[in-house]
Amino acid sequence: MATASPEQGSSASASASASFSAPGSGLSRRVVSSTTSHNPPINRPPIHPDVDPPPRPRPGFQFLAFALVVFLASLQFLPATHFRDPSDPHRTWIPFDPNRTASASADSGASREHASEIITEPDFGVEAINIFSWIDCLDLQMLAVLQNSTLSNSRFAEHIHFHFIIPEDEDTKLPFYKLKVLFPHANLNIIGQKEVNDKFRIAMPDERIIWPPLHEIAPLVISIIDPSLGRFLYVSPDTIMRGDIKDLFNVDLGQYSIAAAEDCSTRLGDHVNMDVVNAIQRTSAKSWVLAEPYDKNACTPDLSLLLLDSSRLDKNLIESVSWWCKVLDLGKQRSKWIYPVIPLVFYNKYLKLSSSWKSLNSILSVTYNETRVLRFDGPRRTCSEDENVNKGFDFGNNWKQYLHPKSDAVLHS
Repeated sequence: MATASPEQGSSASASASASFSAPGSGLSRRVVSSTTSHNPPINRPPIHPDVDPPPRPRPGFQFLAFALVVFLASLQFLPATHFRDPSDPHRTWIPFDPNRTASASADSGASREHASEIITEPDFGVEAINIFSWIDCLDLQMLAVLQNSTLSNSRFAEHIHFHFIIPEDEDTKLPFYKLKVLFPHANLNIIGQKEVNDKFRIAMPDERIIWPPLHEIAPLVISIIDPSLGRFLYVSPDTIMRGDIKDLFNVDLGQYSIAAAEDCSTRLGDHVNMDVVNAIQRTSAKSWVLAEPYDKNACTPDLSLLLLDSSRLDKNLIESVSWWCKVLDLGKQRSKWIYPVIPLVFYNKYLKLSSSWKSLNSILSVTYNETRVLRFDGPRRTCSEDENVNKGFDFGNNWKQYLHPKSDAVLHS
């Protein structure tokens, strides 16, 4: 057999290769690279993911973060310490004074237990001035004028403590916060009439006793439910105070336990039947009935402003009120501005104050400098039992001096 030479083999391979890649054959051959050639390795940076994996926090930090969340959540259960005036454009935070507002900001149950616990301890050498006022138709505008006029004309405003006794169907907290917005630094206590009534019934449990409406004898009732109160002032809610209340508080009572100005616009004979009174005076042996006849022309006490010392008050005074109601068969009737029994009970038993402390409806030019007490001359809130309270009443401008126009946004909200 004949063998092919190398030249012939190479030519045959070339012809074969050419035959496979001939045009129109539809066949092609991939050129195989040499297996003996090696490319050098390329140094490329490591591939990183688009987002790095989160770092692993230390176990102690996780515990601290959880504790911080629990602490911040528990702060929501703490009582309020500051409040803001809704009419203040700067929304300034005003701190509460816990020593002054504890009685009014407590729960209703606690309020019933401590409503009569009044601040009487001396403060920086000045005795606390407790002012009580009983109102049957809650009028916050009237109370705000009373409060601001008293504070504005006093040298010791920080020692004045207001105690407003409001109707039992009213919420005690809402009026408190509204008045505190207007007078954040004032000492204020709001008491429900039901609390006072309950305490009075406990102190005077005899159901056979006939009592007039309690608002008529509110100063005496306050003395009964808290005999340790000492000196205090009773002020009618419809009052504008122009004098320094401290001057009245420091009046020497002498042998008396009550002080009031005289109101000679009405006389004793205008309220009771003097023939019946004098007949009782001649036959009764009660200690509170005078030995001499009663003067029908005697002036009556002005009950809009009273100074009382509960520690010296006659123990039979409140009993004499019930006794006169029974013997005169008065029931709950009322004559003009005063309950008929009051002039008899107070007859010659109170210190007569200067006429400057008498409440006036208006200021005359000749008495402007001497007048210390005015009657509220603004519009009054109307309740169901006194729908005609504003009828025929000439409104003045004295009350506007002690109430900012923007106060309506707070009081009537």
